[in-house]
Amino acid sequence: MKKTLLVLVLLGTGFTYLPAKALELNDYRISQSDTDTVTIQRSNLGRAQNLARQAAEQANGGLNNYRAEPAMFGDPKKATYVENSDGSWTFTFTGIVPPSTDFTIESVVTVAQDFSKITVDYNGPVRSR
Repeated sequence: MKKTLLVLVLLGTGFTYLPAKALELNDYRISQSDTDTVTIQRSNLGRAQNLARQAAEQANGGLNNYRAEPAMFGDPKKATYVENSDGSWTFTFTGIVPPSTDFTIESVVTVAQDFSKITVDYNGPVRSR
């Protein structure tokens, strides 16, 4: 069952309830403490995606020399990744050398669950899939 949080918005002298698409519970991990206080922790997948993209940018000489594919920006669920058994994420994505529009570089980057380790597992020519 999909649940959506409602956001209370104060408009003038009244209250209005608006559905908040950006706050869908499916995008959050819910945990309940011993005191029945519900804590909402935003998924760290987006942070891992950004760190993986930045690692590839650095490995390829910076933004003047490399651009990751569009899926590595924005919604992390659109990126190609796997969640490993240890909780880390491994992203596999392609990139270009500007001004070319041909994706010729493939990067595979693993980000630890606690972000303490970022490993570029592969960075080279696009391999056949």
